[in-house]
Amino acid sequence: MITAIILYTMSILFLIISFFKDKEKTKLALKNSWRSFESIMPQFLAIIIVIGILLSIVNQDYISKVIGENSGVFGVFVSSVMGSILLLPNFVSFSVGNSLLVNGAGYAQVGALITTFTMVGIVTINLEIKYIGKKAAITRNFVAFLFSFVVAMFIGILVNVL
Repeated sequence: MITAIILYTMSILFLIISFFKDKEKTKLALKNSWRSFESIMPQFLAIIIVIGILLSIVNQDYISKVIGENSGVFGVFVSSVMGSILLLPNFVSFSVGNSLLVNGAGYAQVGALITTFTMVGIVTINLEIKYIGKKAAITRNFVAFLFSFVVAMFIGILVNVL
Protein backbone atom coordinates (compact mmCIF):
# COMPACT_ATOMS: atom_id res chain seq x y z
CA MET A 1 0.00 0.00 0.00
CA ILE A 2 2.75 2.44 0.96
CA THR A 3 4.64 1.65 -2.24
CA ALA A 4 1.56 2.48 -4.32
CA ILE A 5 1.16 5.79 -2.51
CA ILE A 6 4.81 6.66 -3.10
CA LEU A 7 4.64 5.73 -6.80
CA TYR A 8 1.40 7.64 -7.41
CA THR A 9 2.75 10.68 -5.56
CA MET A 10 5.96 10.63 -7.62
CA SER A 11 3.98 10.22 -10.86
CA ILE A 12 1.75 13.18 -10.04
CA LEU A 13 4.75 15.25 -8.99
CA PHE A 14 6.63 14.49 -12.24
CA LEU A 15 3.49 15.18 -14.27
CA ILE A 16 3.18 18.60 -12.65
CA ILE A 17 6.87 19.34 -13.28
CA SER A 18 6.47 18.24 -16.90
CA PHE A 19 3.38 20.39 -17.32
CA PHE A 20 5.17 23.50 -16.10
CA LYS A 21 8.22 22.72 -18.21
CA ASP A 22 6.33 22.14 -21.50
CA LYS A 23 2.53 22.19 -21.50
CA GLU A 24 2.10 21.04 -25.10
CA LYS A 25 4.38 18.01 -24.81
CA THR A 26 2.71 17.00 -21.56
CA LYS A 27 -0.76 17.25 -23.13
CA LEU A 28 0.44 15.21 -26.13
CA ALA A 29 1.95 12.58 -23.83
CA LEU A 30 -1.30 12.33 -21.86
CA LYS A 31 -3.32 11.94 -25.09
CA ASN A 32 -0.96 9.20 -26.33
CA SER A 33 -1.16 7.44 -22.96
CA TRP A 34 -4.95 7.53 -23.07
CA ARG A 35 -4.99 6.06 -26.60
CA SER A 36 -2.67 3.24 -25.48
CA PHE A 37 -4.89 2.62 -22.47
CA GLU A 38 -7.98 2.43 -24.70
CA SER A 39 -6.34 -0.06 -27.06
CA ILE A 40 -5.17 -2.33 -24.24
CA MET A 41 -8.34 -2.18 -22.11
CA PRO A 42 -10.55 -4.64 -24.09
CA GLN A 43 -7.86 -7.32 -24.01
CA PHE A 44 -7.13 -6.61 -20.36
CA LEU A 45 -10.82 -6.94 -19.41
CA ALA A 46 -11.00 -10.27 -21.26
CA ILE A 47 -7.98 -11.47 -19.29
CA ILE A 48 -9.56 -10.41 -16.00
CA ILE A 49 -12.77 -12.29 -16.84
CA VAL A 50 -10.89 -15.48 -17.77
CA ILE A 51 -8.81 -15.32 -14.60
CA GLY A 52 -11.89 -14.72 -12.47
CA ILE A 53 -13.54 -17.82 -13.93
CA LEU A 54 -10.40 -19.94 -13.45
CA LEU A 55 -9.96 -18.83 -9.85
CA SER A 56 -13.59 -19.65 -9.06
CA ILE A 57 -13.16 -23.19 -10.43
CA VAL A 58 -9.76 -24.08 -8.96
CA ASN A 59 -9.69 -24.87 -5.24
CA GLN A 60 -6.56 -23.89 -3.28
CA ASP A 61 -6.72 -27.05 -1.16
CA TYR A 62 -6.64 -29.21 -4.29
CA ILE A 63 -3.76 -27.20 -5.70
CA SER A 64 -1.77 -27.58 -2.48
CA LYS A 65 -2.22 -31.39 -2.67
CA VAL A 66 -0.99 -31.49 -6.25
CA ILE A 67 2.01 -29.25 -5.56
CA GLY A 68 2.93 -30.45 -2.10
CA GLU A 69 6.48 -30.94 -0.88
CA ASN A 70 6.52 -34.58 -1.96
CA SER A 71 5.30 -33.92 -5.51
CA GLY A 72 8.85 -33.33 -6.74
CA VAL A 73 9.51 -32.41 -10.37
CA PHE A 74 5.90 -33.17 -11.29
CA GLY A 75 4.69 -30.60 -8.75
CA VAL A 76 7.18 -28.03 -10.05
CA PHE A 77 5.96 -28.66 -13.59
CA VAL A 78 2.30 -28.34 -12.57
CA SER A 79 3.11 -25.15 -10.66
CA SER A 80 4.96 -23.70 -13.63
CA VAL A 81 2.09 -24.48 -16.01
CA MET A 82 -0.50 -23.03 -13.62
CA GLY A 83 1.54 -19.88 -13.09
CA SER A 84 2.00 -19.48 -16.83
CA ILE A 85 -1.73 -19.65 -17.49
CA LEU A 86 -3.01 -17.58 -14.57
CA LEU A 87 -2.48 -13.84 -14.52
CA LEU A 88 -2.17 -12.26 -11.11
CA PRO A 89 -0.61 -9.03 -9.91
CA ASN A 90 2.62 -9.54 -7.95
CA PHE A 91 1.12 -8.66 -4.58
CA VAL A 92 -1.65 -11.22 -5.13
CA SER A 93 0.76 -13.92 -6.29
CA PHE A 94 2.76 -13.62 -3.08
CA SER A 95 -0.42 -13.90 -1.01
CA VAL A 96 -1.51 -16.98 -2.97
CA GLY A 97 1.97 -18.45 -2.51
CA ASN A 98 1.78 -17.89 1.23
CA SER A 99 -1.68 -19.49 1.39
CA LEU A 100 -0.39 -22.51 -0.52
CA LEU A 101 2.60 -22.85 1.81
CA VAL A 102 0.28 -22.73 4.82
CA ASN A 103 -1.86 -25.47 3.21
CA GLY A 104 1.11 -27.79 2.64
CA ALA A 105 2.59 -26.81 -0.70
CA GLY A 106 6.34 -27.15 -1.14
CA TYR A 107 8.67 -24.18 -1.24
CA ALA A 108 10.19 -25.19 -4.59
CA GLN A 109 6.73 -25.60 -6.14
CA VAL A 110 5.54 -22.23 -4.85
CA GLY A 111 8.77 -20.64 -6.06
CA ALA A 112 8.11 -21.97 -9.57
CA LEU A 113 4.50 -20.83 -9.37
CA ILE A 114 5.35 -17.26 -8.35
CA THR A 115 8.14 -17.07 -10.91
CA THR A 116 5.79 -18.00 -13.73
CA PHE A 117 2.98 -15.79 -12.33
CA THR A 118 5.25 -12.80 -12.67
CA MET A 119 7.34 -13.73 -15.72
CA VAL A 120 5.28 -15.91 -18.09
CA GLY A 121 2.03 -14.83 -19.71
CA ILE A 122 0.19 -17.38 -21.82
CA VAL A 123 -3.04 -15.39 -21.42
CA THR A 124 -1.33 -12.17 -22.48
CA ILE A 125 0.78 -13.64 -25.30
CA ASN A 126 -1.34 -12.04 -28.05
CA LEU A 127 -0.91 -8.64 -26.49
CA GLU A 128 2.81 -9.22 -26.11
CA ILE A 129 3.11 -10.38 -29.74
CA LYS A 130 1.37 -7.20 -30.84
CA TYR A 131 3.99 -5.01 -29.14
CA ILE A 132 7.29 -6.92 -29.31
CA GLY A 133 6.71 -9.44 -32.11
CA LYS A 134 5.94 -13.15 -32.23
CA LYS A 135 9.48 -14.51 -32.04
CA ALA A 136 10.50 -12.24 -29.15
CA ALA A 137 7.31 -12.93 -27.18
CA ILE A 138 7.54 -16.71 -27.55
CA THR A 139 11.27 -16.74 -26.79
CA ARG A 140 10.85 -14.53 -23.73
CA ASN A 141 8.03 -16.64 -22.33
CA PHE A 142 9.85 -19.93 -23.02
CA VAL A 143 13.05 -18.76 -21.34
CA ALA A 144 11.05 -17.44 -18.36
CA PHE A 145 9.25 -20.81 -18.12
CA LEU A 146 12.58 -22.66 -18.04
CA PHE A 147 13.89 -20.17 -15.49
CA SER A 148 11.08 -21.19 -13.13
CA PHE A 149 12.70 -24.65 -12.89
CA VAL A 150 16.05 -23.05 -12.04
CA VAL A 151 14.35 -21.00 -9.31
CA ALA A 152 12.56 -24.09 -7.97
CA MET A 153 15.80 -26.10 -7.92
CA PHE A 154 17.64 -23.28 -6.15
CA ILE A 155 14.87 -22.88 -3.55
CA GLY A 156 14.72 -26.66 -3.04
CA ILE A 157 18.47 -26.80 -2.39
CA LEU A 158 18.34 -23.74 -0.13
CA VAL A 159 15.46 -25.14 1.95
CA ASN A 160 17.29 -28.45 2.41
CA VAL A 161 20.51 -26.69 3.45
CA LEU A 162 18.79 -24.42 5.94
